[in-house]
Amino acid sequence: MSQTQDELEDSSAPLIEHLAELRTRLIRSILALFVGICVMFIPIQGDFLAEYVLRFLLGPIEATLRALGDPAPTLQYTSPQEYLFVLFRIAMVFGFGLSFPVIAYQLWRFVAPGLYKSEKGAFLPFLIASPVMFLLGGSFAHFVVTPLAMTFFLGFTDAPSIFANLLGGAVDVPAATAVVPETAQGIRITFFGKVNESLQTSLVFIVSFGLCFQLPVLLTLMGKAGLVSAEGLGSVRKYAVVAILILAAVVTPPDVVSQVILFTVVYGLYEVSIFLVRHTEKKREKDLKAQGLWFDDDPAEASKDDPLLKEFDEGEKP
Repeated sequence: MSQTQDELEDSSAPLIEHLAELRTRLIRSILALFVGICVMFIPIQGDFLAEYVLRFLLGPIEATLRALGDPAPTLQYTSPQEYLFVLFRIAMVFGFGLSFPVIAYQLWRFVAPGLYKSEKGAFLPFLIASPVMFLLGGSFAHFVVTPLAMTFFLGFTDAPSIFANLLGGAVDVPAATAVVPETAQGIRITFFGKVNESLQTSLVFIVSFGLCFQLPVLLTLMGKAGLVSAEGLGSVRKYAVVAILILAAVVTPPDVVSQVILFTVVYGLYEVSIFLVRHTEKKREKDLKAQGLWFDDDPAEASKDDPLLKEFDEGEKP
């Protein structure tokens, strides 16, 4: 009875140590996130840092409104707490971005002791590539996709402006700011944007494209682990096209421009992923051949060509 109790205590000791280590890493990560949020509320020349980020995120909307004829674009909020919550949302998102190096380091320190040296060398590059690809995806969304989407949304209420842009300004369009022209009854429909909803649109684009740009990182990591293969990814290409079309329809607003752009980008990333997985497979094959552990054919078939086995089989014949 005492021996069994000692065995249970010995087995529980590593678990308690791992839980204590996990708690320490989580506390440090939460503290880093809290510091990142606080940084976003540092006042700079009378405004919080989060307000500068907000103006940066709303830049495509401002540029579109100015292009449509509004000399002083204005967004509004309709509840006392809305603007504060907008700033807090920005602080959460970008505070996480600022604290991500610390959080990633804590994650690495937690999992690294349980990895072999080769596994560490495989995992660490992907941990670095993930935020880089997210930054590329977010930048592409902000500087390319969002301006196109805002031009489509805000310019749709004034159809002649769309044709004027398509014709290079050949059509005489009256100055208007996302306004439907007056009807016979004198009703005028004007765009009064809300800060919260406009920010939501920008963040949806940034997060969606940032996550989609993780596709090469995820598939390459799965390929390195042997979970997927380049041949397998190529064989399900037609199903991937359907899945990407559904993804583009779900994560983007209901306009054809942003959906086509997202589909084109994600499908391109899928093809890049196949190339990277194939490169990973070739590298693994080369390493195994150098170690003498790679078999080009089925081992059972290869054994038939072995001269020693042939001689043995012939000697056993009557």
